[in-house]
Amino acid sequence: MTTPTLSSPGTLIHARGREWVVLPESTEELIMARPLGGHDEEITGILPAIEMVQSASFPLPDREDIGDFTSGKLLRDAARISTRAAAGPFRSFARIAVEPRPYQLVPLMMALRLDPVRLLIADDVGIGKTVEAALIARELLDRGEIQRLTVLCPPHLAEQWQRELAEKFHIEAELVLSSTIQRLERNLIRRSDSIFDLHPFTIVSTEFIKSTRHAEDFLRKCPEFVIVDEAHGCTLAGGPGRGRQQRFELISRVASDPQRHLVLVTATPHSGNEQAFRSLLGLLDSSFADLPLDVAREERDPIRRRLVRHLVQRRRADIRHYLQTDTEFPTRLDKEDTYTFSEEYRALFDDIIRFLRGFVADTAGGHRRQRVRYWSALALLRCVSSSPAAAIATLRNRAAVDEASDDEIDEVGCRTVLDQDDVDDSVTVDFSPGSDSHGEADSTRARLLAFARRMEAMGGAVDTKLQGASRLIKGLLKDGFRPIVFCRFVETAEYVARHLRDALAARVRVESVTGLLPPAEREARINTLVRDGGEYVLVCTDCLAEGINLQQDFDSVLHYDLCWNPTRHEQREGRVDRFGQSRAEVRVITYYGEDNPIDGVILDVLLRKHKSIKNDLGVAVAVPGASDKIIEALLQGAIFREQ
Repeated sequence: MTTPTLSSPGTLIHARGREWVVLPESTEELIMARPLGGHDEEITGILPAIEMVQSASFPLPDREDIGDFTSGKLLRDAARISTRAAAGPFRSFARIAVEPRPYQLVPLMMALRLDPVRLLIADDVGIGKTVEAALIARELLDRGEIQRLTVLCPPHLAEQWQRELAEKFHIEAELVLSSTIQRLERNLIRRSDSIFDLHPFTIVSTEFIKSTRHAEDFLRKCPEFVIVDEAHGCTLAGGPGRGRQQRFELISRVASDPQRHLVLVTATPHSGNEQAFRSLLGLLDSSFADLPLDVAREERDPIRRRLVRHLVQRRRADIRHYLQTDTEFPTRLDKEDTYTFSEEYRALFDDIIRFLRGFVADTAGGHRRQRVRYWSALALLRCVSSSPAAAIATLRNRAAVDEASDDEIDEVGCRTVLDQDDVDDSVTVDFSPGSDSHGEADSTRARLLAFARRMEAMGGAVDTKLQGASRLIKGLLKDGFRPIVFCRFVETAEYVARHLRDALAARVRVESVTGLLPPAEREARINTLVRDGGEYVLVCTDCLAEGINLQQDFDSVLHYDLCWNPTRHEQREGRVDRFGQSRAEVRVITYYGEDNPIDGVILDVLLRKHKSIKNDLGVAVAVPGASDKIIEALLQGAIFREQ
C-alpha cells in the first residue's frame, strides 16, 4: 500500500498560514491546492522546494470549545446554507448579501432557460432591476458557466454599480472610466495586453468605451457576460446624436457573438418610437428587429411566445402581491400648485417675447442663421421661465447651437433645449444653453445685455415663483417630509438653494448638487447633508434624476421646473418612490406658472395628456410620441406669434 504524500490528491496541507486541500493535477514539484472553504478562483500552485509545506493538523476539541446555543445555531445555519448552495436550485444564494423578493427571481428563472442568456429587463422604476441583473450574473459565476463579466452603464452610475456588486453580491469589479484608464493601463506588462485580461469583473462607462480606439480593445477581449444598463440609450432611432449611433454599433457587435450572454436593463424600453424599440429587441435576437407591427392577432401567437421568453416587464401593481408575498411600496400623493408672475417680471417677460418675435422672423444670414436664432430664442424663454439667474446666464452666454455645424443645429437644440439628450450626457445638460450669438448685429447683442441688466436689477424680491416654492417647502417640512427640489439648470438650482437658506429657519440645512460637481462630490454632499438628521432640503438638477437611490434619506419631490422629456418626471420621482422607502407615503408636487407660456406648452402637450396605453406589442408606454409632439408644437412657432 502506497503511503500518501503531501502531493496526493485530497491531502490536507498547511502552507502560507492556512489550510489547503490538494487537487488531482498536483505533482511532487508543484502542488495545486484550493483553500479549505475556498472556491475555484482561489486555486493556486505551491512550490514545496521554496515554500514551507506540511501536513495539516487539527487539535481535538476540549471542554473550552463548547459553545452556547447561539453559536450552535449559527453553525447549524452555516451547514444548511452550504448544503443548499451545493444541491439547491440556485447556487448563488450562499454568496449574496441581499434577500431577493419572489418577483425578483423571475428574470433569473427566465435566464436559466436560455442558452445563451438574452434578456431585456424592463421593470418599472424602483422595483430593483439592478438586483435582478446582478443575481443572474452571480448565479452563472457560481455555476461555472462564466468567468468574466462587464457592466456597461452611463458614467454617473458606475460607482453605484460597483458598490451594489461588492456589497450585495461579493463581486469586486474595477471601474473603467476616462478618469481611471491611465492608472489601469500602467499596470499592464505588455502593450498588447488588455485591462479586460487583467480584471475579470469590470464596470465600464458606455460613453468612454464607445469611441473607436477603446471599443476595438473592448470587443477583442469582451467578457462572455455583459449587462447593459439604461439600454434605451443604445437604440438605433431613439433620439438625436452620433453618440447614440456609436453605442448601438458597439452593443450590436457585442451581441453578434452567438455565445455571449447579454442582459439589457431599462425602465423605459418604449417611448413611442417603434423603430427604436425594435432595434432594442434586435440586440437580443436579430429577427426581433423585423417583427410585424401588430403581433396581437391570434395567428401570431407563436411570435409572442418566442418574444416573451426574452422580455420581462412588470409594473408595481403586478408585483405588489406576488406568490403570497406582499412587497411594500409607498403611496404617492400627487399635487399640482401654481404661481403667477409679478407685474415687473411679467412686463420683462413680455418685452423679451416681443423682441424674440422679430428676432426669429429675421431671415438675414440664411437658413442656418435662422435656425440658430430659433433655438436661441427657445433657450432664452426656457431660462426666463426657470429663474432670473438662469435667464441672466443665458443672456450673457454664447448659444450652444451657434457652435454647431449645419447638420447638428437641430440635434444640439433638441438635446439642450428640449431635453432630448443622449443618456450619457445627463450629467452635463443642466447648464444654461445660452442665447447670445457672435453672428448677430451689435444692436441685437446690446438688447440681450440690456435684458440681463434689467433682470439683475430686479433681484429675488419680485420672483413669485421662488416665493411660492418656499411656501411649499415649508409645508413639506412642517409635515415631517424631507424634500428634493428638482431644477432644470445649474444657475436655477444654486439660486433656489441660496434663497431657501435665507427663507427657512436656521435649523433647516439646505444643499445644492449640480452637474458642476463630479459624482463622488455629489455623494459626499448628500451624505454630509443627511448625516446629522434633523430637517434638511436638497436642491439639485437632473444630474440626480437617474439611477441614484435616495429613498433612505428623502421622501418628497418638488418639480421646480417642468421637464420637456416626459420620462424625466418619472425618473425624478423614482429617486424616492421606490422599494426600500421607509415612509408609507411620498409626496410629489408639480409646480408651474398659470401665466407662463412655456409651462403652458409643456402642460398642454404632455401632462394634460399623460396616460398609459398599450402598443401593438403589449408594452406599456407612458406618453406615445411625446417628444415629436413637443418638437412639432414648438417648431410651428406658435409661441412667437401674436396671440
